[in-house]
Amino acid sequence: MNTFKAYRIHEIEKKTAARFEDMSLDQLDPGEVVVRVAYSSVNYKDALAATGAGKVIRRFPCVGGIDLSGTVIESSDTRFKKGDAVIATSYDLGVSHDGGYAEYARVPADWIVPMPKGMSLFEAMAIGTAGYTAALGIVRMETNGLAPANGPVVVSGATGGVGSIAIDILAGLGYKVTALTGKESESDYLKGLGANEVMLRSSLNLAKIKPMDKELWAGAVDNLGGEVLAWIISTMRTGGTVASIGLAASMSLNTTVAPFILRGVSLLGADSGYTPMPLRQRVWSRLASDLRPRHLKQLTQTIPFESLPGLFDKFIKSQVRGRFVVDMAA
Repeated sequence: MNTFKAYRIHEIEKKTAARFEDMSLDQLDPGEVVVRVAYSSVNYKDALAATGAGKVIRRFPCVGGIDLSGTVIESSDTRFKKGDAVIATSYDLGVSHDGGYAEYARVPADWIVPMPKGMSLFEAMAIGTAGYTAALGIVRMETNGLAPANGPVVVSGATGGVGSIAIDILAGLGYKVTALTGKESESDYLKGLGANEVMLRSSLNLAKIKPMDKELWAGAVDNLGGEVLAWIISTMRTGGTVASIGLAASMSLNTTVAPFILRGVSLLGADSGYTPMPLRQRVWSRLASDLRPRHLKQLTQTIPFESLPGLFDKFIKSQVRGRFVVDMAA
């Protein structure tokens, strides 16, 4: 193998420009493990990076793609050997270290998760960074005492990758799930994933959020931030727990301390980027077992590598739902 195809992101005259290029292994960033990439995926962060809509890339040029699954072809680290199926997500992939949008990747061994038993290369990227983040938030909430008997759980940004998989996992665990969305047309899709109820964002009065409103939720997975997160916090039940996972609407949070000190509400962050490896491996192991999404086929679309650029703008404009897997061999 002399060269291979990669989708590389550049900065030209202070503007982001991404394109397919031929690369060689010696052009890739350092790492102990070389992987033949089978699949990558498209996450909101990937769209921000490739289009320049968000200041995500920390070093130009950089091969995009914040996650990948594939097979080891070379390793100088004894933890991995040729032929091993592996997953790599987050850390600096696709941000300041060449990522998954290439037929080959060279990755630091400390960033790699061995493929859990019972999970395929395709399933790993159907779950991908989005599904891992959803599962991490749920695990953190469980550790904080959340259980199905506590009451209903709300998921915002419900049609996105994180939201879709969060609904699927939570429903599978026995929770009564309310999907909060701005897309009324997606009600059947959300109920098909296991949502008991679909709530439209247009039904909320976000202009007048009370410090504490009617107690509704024992748990919440929030992908939006901003006013929606403020409303969720105000409607948490006593002892409720919120996983803050995304900022698709806003990075800001204008709320009061009242729910935290008068209802004992907990606000938990889910840092999927630099999760310590023992916890990372535990979450992936559970994604192959009790947290395994039940509807991956229904919520996943597969695209060939060459079709990748056409998807980013749709992500930025919220014109997609569920997960998109990039088949590097197609």
